[in-house]
Amino acid sequence: MIALSSRRNLSGRLSVPGSKSHTIRAVLISMMADGVSMIRNPLPSEDCVSATRAAKALGAKIKIEKGLWTVEGNPEGLKTPEDVIDCGNSGTTFYFVTAISGTLSDYVVLTGDYQIRRRPVKQLLGAISDLGAFAVTTRSDVDAAPVIVKGPMKPGRIVFGGKMSQYISGMLLASARLSGTTRIEVEQAIERPYLQMTVDWISEHGIEIDYDRNNYSFFEVRGPQKYKTVNSTIPSDWESVAFPLVAALVTDSELIIEDLDISGSQGDAVIVDIMKEMGGDVTLNGDGNYLTARGGNRLKGISIDCSDIPDALPILSVAACFAQGDTILTGVESIRVKETDRVEVMKRELSKMGASIEDRPDRMIIHGGKKLHGRKVESHDDHRVAMSLAVAGLFSDGVTEVSNAECVSVSFPGFFELMNTVGAGFETI
Repeated sequence: MIALSSRRNLSGRLSVPGSKSHTIRAVLISMMADGVSMIRNPLPSEDCVSATRAAKALGAKIKIEKGLWTVEGNPEGLKTPEDVIDCGNSGTTFYFVTAISGTLSDYVVLTGDYQIRRRPVKQLLGAISDLGAFAVTTRSDVDAAPVIVKGPMKPGRIVFGGKMSQYISGMLLASARLSGTTRIEVEQAIERPYLQMTVDWISEHGIEIDYDRNNYSFFEVRGPQKYKTVNSTIPSDWESVAFPLVAALVTDSELIIEDLDISGSQGDAVIVDIMKEMGGDVTLNGDGNYLTARGGNRLKGISIDCSDIPDALPILSVAACFAQGDTILTGVESIRVKETDRVEVMKRELSKMGASIEDRPDRMIIHGGKKLHGRKVESHDDHRVAMSLAVAGLFSDGVTEVSNAECVSVSFPGFFELMNTVGAGFETI
């Protein structure tokens, strides 16, 4: 599918779907609980559906209805899958389930789509091996899926470099199932809001954990502990809020985004503060759980540390192109091993449109204020890249054509249709 985007202004109200990060955690904890869990307002995206497939493979029963997923854990515990677990495009599912598979006593094989099959995993497999399990890639010279895991792991001490929070979160989910104390030490933790999200989920559902609340330098879990069933409503996804928010600020628009998660559980909510610092007119109403974004102000370049908000980099780079002056995005190392090297990809595609961008090993520098022109650009099958480039088209001259735009369904199904309800004028062919 090709998405066509051209200069438009936005007006109206919209609500974004539920959080992908929360939905996947809810599904996998429900899978490990003994009983029936209710997950309301789940995000029915491809990544979250991948999590349900993995849960079914490991023995859970799942009923999917609009607005409600019901998950029944296997009363006999997790079972060895009958087939390879295909995690699709979901890195979170792949890393979490790889770690959880280390608690089983037989072989589990996991893979994913072509992007998952090039994302690094050996550090996680090394941690699983350090706890006494068998964990290897099927291609000894490739640091990526498919992987084979055979446990069970034994409790002990493991150390992570800190660049991939999903490794740590996966081992936290698994550690409660081990008989003894597991200590996870982290050197220079980044993506810390995601670590806190995992801690909050497992704590809320019955697992006691001791951890460094300031720097996330260690986590300690004494097992075995049993997960309690989930009865939760998934909050709206701030990672998705960023796209209509920035779209409103880079156009002459007034947009109200409703049903927001004001709990502070998602690090990407900091996008509001970032946009304000750049000069955007954003008003957050905590009582009403909505925000109002008004375009027309010229944004200004600033420095932004992306280490805790890696998924925001694509749309931040678009906002930076609109802003006057230089915007410097730091903390980009882990962002290079997401679905794509998002730093390199956003530089390549925005440069086609006339942007001036420098790609350095530790940062991305956008020289903003250049006029952008509609061009044929590639999504690289990366959902956040596709949505960001479509937003860039809203303030560019001419028509922007985004290839393989159907990939937005990974995290934001119905993105183009929803944005069109407030005047985006996206066309899909």
